[in-house]
Amino acid sequence: VQLQASGGGLVQAGGSLRLSCAASGRTFSRYAMGWFRQAPGREREFVAAISGSGRTTDYSDSVKGRFTISRDNAKNTESLQMNSLKPEDTAVYYCAASASLVYGGTWYNRAAYDYWGQGTLVTVSS
Repeated sequence: VQLQASGGGLVQAGGSLRLSCAASGRTFSRYAMGWFRQAPGREREFVAAISGSGRTTDYSDSVKGRFTISRDNAKNTESLQMNSLKPEDTAVYYCAASASLVYGGTWYNRAAYDYWGQGTLVTVSS
């Protein structure tokens, strides 16, 4: 599976961005999809995840209520709609795919993800 993330950019606090992740390769619906982010000097952290069917989602407390993850299995894509952005959301955002988490589980566990995209930079100015 190859993942290509896009949609990052510069936005003012309170604004919105939509990140996308296009997948190629094996059957997309067999993978849970997640988003992680890494700010300068910090570890990569979990942001959101969605099951293979799209029925189940999970979010970190820091983005819950502001971000929405979705997927379109027919188009092999997933998206992260980010609203009410804050300067602390500034980071490189990575999409990732996990076969073992397809039905749910420890989505925050980086080690459970098999494939990673290259990352897209989101900068939120105050």
